[in-house]
Amino acid sequence: MMKFLFYMVFMIPLCFMSKMFWLVQMLLLFLMFIFMNIYVSCFNLNNLSYFFSCDMISFGLILLSIWICSLMIMSSENLFKMNYYIHFFLLNILILLILLYLTFSVMNLFLFYLFFEGSLIPTLFLIIGWGYQPERIQSGMYLMFYTLFASLPLLMGLLYLYLDFYSLMIYFLKFFNLNFMLLYFCMVLAFLVKMPMYFVHLWLPKAHVEAPVSGSMILAGIMLKLGGYGLLRVLIFLQEVNMKLNYFWLIISLMGGFYVSLKCFCQVDIKSLIAYSSVSHMSIVISGIMVMNYWGYFGSYIMMIGHGLCSSGMFCLANINYERLMSRSLFINSGMMNFMPSMSLWWFLLLSSNMSAPPSLNLLGEISLINSLISWSWLSMFMLILISFFSAGYSLYLYSYVQHGNFYYGLYSFYSGVSREYLLLMLHWLPLNLMILSVDYLMIN
Repeated sequence: MMKFLFYMVFMIPLCFMSKMFWLVQMLLLFLMFIFMNIYVSCFNLNNLSYFFSCDMISFGLILLSIWICSLMIMSSENLFKMNYYIHFFLLNILILLILLYLTFSVMNLFLFYLFFEGSLIPTLFLIIGWGYQPERIQSGMYLMFYTLFASLPLLMGLLYLYLDFYSLMIYFLKFFNLNFMLLYFCMVLAFLVKMPMYFVHLWLPKAHVEAPVSGSMILAGIMLKLGGYGLLRVLIFLQEVNMKLNYFWLIISLMGGFYVSLKCFCQVDIKSLIAYSSVSHMSIVISGIMVMNYWGYFGSYIMMIGHGLCSSGMFCLANINYERLMSRSLFINSGMMNFMPSMSLWWFLLLSSNMSAPPSLNLLGEISLINSLISWSWLSMFMLILISFFSAGYSLYLYSYVQHGNFYYGLYSFYSGVSREYLLLMLHWLPLNLMILSVDYLMIN
């Protein structure tokens, strides 16, 4: 695992050399193909090095991080054309990737906390440095204070664990079953804010709307998954108290997911609508993790991978429209099928994946999560029906509004999609729909 870290660290000087923008992206794609070839078995920690290891959950999320970071560079060609601080932009992405890689691969809970919080800083720089509107400062503050406010109790909980057990190794802690309610709230709250759970989700639409396309991609693709990954790791040694309190989180998540999916119909900003749909999807993921059974565990993991690719692709589509019309309003973006008929295929493919249509990973994840939640209580069926129905509803609403209808008559110049944009969308859609072929390895192991 150290070799991949050194690979990324030694890429840093390339960021400051001229005409290396596309080389950095190619090297990241090359890194991903190297990383894919390491052997990972399902339940044991493999590829152990000094403080690092990799199991199936880490493997999938690290792979997703490298993939999304390489696509972030591809989607930001406008910065390259305008030469808008591209060296710092590449450095920012690379440092963010290193921090995410360390977050997903360390075995020590304190180091996990350190890199978990550290990944906030490059994201903040992305939003404040390359965002579009003056409100980006306010949204950056929202992001920072929501996350930091919930993370301080997590640090206190980790220090308490260390005082008690003299170790913070994830692998050792799984042999304990701690029935402390205060410790449970301290450990879980930070991850629920990061996911985000309903009631603590307000930072997400704010951050998405003001972020550049690369910021939105990393927020939707990876940063929301940090919370899910933390929950999967931490709840192993808090099982007893979680079984007493999980109905509380389940009710908030399912009710909140339903309410947020209704809220999507009220949005007039494309990015805001996609951001709220992320909250709705993550609410089912939180429910699946909290149920604490096998189907929920792997269903939430698959849903996180699927949502990372799908949501990131949808933000790319929103940005493709924004670069032409300089607006994210649904009213101005309507009737796009007249101008970009081939792009409407990609809108259809990614929005159909967003509503969990086959053969996307989202479908498999949603079926597993529905299975786990109904096995926990048949009453959850009603909320799941509503969430699934309305998630299809707002996906269709977005597609029909953007593609059909009268186009904006104030348009005076327009250019159709370029090959880079089609490649970018294909690289989101193909893994999302082809990975379902090999997912039996994960589910059966």
